[in-house]
Amino acid sequence: MWKPLQRIFRRLAYFIPGGFRLRPGLHRLRGVKIGKNVWISQYVYIDELHPEAIEIGDNVTIGIGTAVISHLYWTKSREPVVKPVVIESDVFIGPHCVILPGVRIGKGSVIQAGTVVSRNVPPGVFFGHVPASILGKVSVPLTTEHSYQEFVQGLRPVRRRDEQDDKR
Repeated sequence: MWKPLQRIFRRLAYFIPGGFRLRPGLHRLRGVKIGKNVWISQYVYIDELHPEAIEIGDNVTIGIGTAVISHLYWTKSREPVVKPVVIESDVFIGPHCVILPGVRIGKGSVIQAGTVVSRNVPPGVFFGHVPASILGKVSVPLTTEHSYQEFVQGLRPVRRRDEQDDKR
């Protein structure tokens, strides 16, 4: 009975008004550890299946359209991989960011809008992405037929245009 109720609370928190009280309150009821004075914008997705693996410190702002994910089920064995996400105090997360499992965002950091955070962020830094570019060649697709490890091992480097220009 508790899981269906958690899902209802998550769906309500996704769009109702009340970024300082109602949305954080509903996520607390779901099991997310949330500090004081936290603003959660509308359309923020906080992991539906493992909210207890997420911790948000005091004075945190989470921008509109952000996703905070603490699990992956996209593995060959179909076994869940749950890794805690910790957002320390005084953090600002811009709109439309994706926070992936196992990430810790250090105290006082600012995350640029649209950033995918896939590794730990040190305290007190402005963290963001470089302009989008091709990062590598995929030789093993990231699907249920292959494990994440197989995907990573199948990645091949691609020379960037600026690297090619430097060698001339």
